[in-house]
Parts: sequence; C-alpha cells; structure tokens
Amino acid sequence: MKYLVANFHITGVEDLQSARDVLASLAGEAGFETFEDSEDGLTAWVQNDHFDQVLLDEIIKSFPFPTAEINYDIADAEDRNWNESWEEAGWEPINIDDQLLLHDTKHSVEDLPENSIDITIDARLAFGTGNHETTLMILRELLHTDLKDSRILDCGCGTGILSIAACKLGAREAVCYDIDEWSVKNTRHNAEINGLNNIEVLHGNASVISHISGVFDVVVANINRNILIDDMEAMRGVVNPGGEIILSGFYVEDGMMLAERAGHLGLRLIRSESKNNWCMLVFTADA
Repeated sequence: MKYLVANFHITGVEDLQSARDVLASLAGEAGFETFEDSEDGLTAWVQNDHFDQVLLDEIIKSFPFPTAEINYDIADAEDRNWNESWEEAGWEPINIDDQLLLHDTKHSVEDLPENSIDITIDARLAFGTGNHETTLMILRELLHTDLKDSRILDCGCGTGILSIAACKLGAREAVCYDIDEWSVKNTRHNAEINGLNNIEVLHGNASVISHISGVFDVVVANINRNILIDDMEAMRGVVNPGGEIILSGFYVEDGMMLAERAGHLGLRLIRSESKNNWCMLVFTADA
C-alpha cells in the first residue's frame, strides 16, 4: 500500500513539544498514522487512501496555539522497508512481570523466569513487539484476564503479538485481521514460529468482521483513535455478553471521546490505564 509523508514546520510557539503532541493528535483525524519529531516540527505518514487534506488544512487553520504558524509539504513516501535497520539489529528481550518473556529471533533466551511464557516475535514490516507503551499495557491486561478456552478477536493485528500471547495464556482460538498485507503475512509467520495453529489471520479492515462466524469473549484493538471510533460498533456486535473489549493506540486526552462512543453502544468502562500519555481502556459488554 502507498503512503504519503508530510513534513510539518512549526514556528511561533514557546513550547514546541506540546505543539508537536497536539498536532499529532489532531492530524490523526486527517488519517495520519505515524509520527516522528523533527528539528522544527513533525514528520508524519498517511496512507494515500486515508488522507483528508481539506480536514488537515482546517485543523491547521484552527490550531489551538494562537501564535503558532504551521506549514507543511507533502510527497509520496519512498516505497521501502522503513523498519529495515531496526529489524536487522533486533531488540532486547522484554520481561513482563516475570510471566511473559518477549524476544526476537536474534536473541536466544537461555534462562526463562520460572513459570514464564516464551514468545518469539520476528517483526517484519509490522507493529507490535512489546516495546511500545500501548502494546505493553494490553499484554499486561491479558495477563490478568481469564482467557482459558476463550475466543479472541484481534483488530489490526500487526505482528500478531496480542493473539499469540492470548493463545499461550489459554485462549482456545484467535481470529485476527489487518489492512496491511505485510502484517497479515507477519502474523501468520509469528504464529508458526511459536508453534500455534489456532490463529486465523484475515486481510482487510473492520468489514471482515461481518464475515466471521460466531462471537468473541475478548476483543483487542491497538489502533489509532479515528479507526477505533469508526470500528467500535462492529466490535460491539461480535462480543459476548459479559465479554471485554480492550482498546489502546491513542492519547489520554482522547480517552473521553472513546468512552462516550462506547457508552452509546452499550459498553461499560471497567478499567483504564495510562503510560507516558498513551491510554488503554477496558470495557465490558453488559447483557
């Protein structure tokens, strides 16, 4: 899939980092998915088909920093593996509460903590290793959820790390989907190297949910705010009464908007957590 890259230049503000954070949050409404700080602003990536330039221009025009001036240029992103250098170097193993040990294929793990679960993730052009706060919060939530014999729906699966963890923690089956073909292939690959044959991976957006038979005990989604707002109704339609929907991938300031949307759909907030301004919300579907 093709991406555009935008370079945002911010001037006229005393607190550049705060302006960056607000711009990233608002630019997500125009379709942007990934952000990096630059010397004088932000670099951001958006899928061609998801980019709303009219909305972006309106956001900049009404930017809530009165003295700020924001200019940007946009171009086709180079069609290459942006994670290549990082993938070649690998990443250090991650120990989550001495219960989950996450590592890549370049780091062997000889001494596992007693009773811990070993998860290998070979990240290839996909998001989800446990390094990011959003992934880490959901993994910790899964550790404290009774997953025995449960059925899991993983929305926007990336590397498949959440489904793999859930299955190793006792889930009977996981169904995953991702709009990115690279992520679909990577999840299948990671399920295989973890010795799992109970993970089904589908290619597409939330529309695939309507083609899946049955309902789910736990739904997980680590996606940006706008996609969650749009897709939550489809998720709500396939969760069992008493089941849980675990959402992350957004900032703390966006939590209220998501909670309100969930409430309108008959979901009740039972838990929230934040880490470095990233947020996770856990809802239950009342009968």
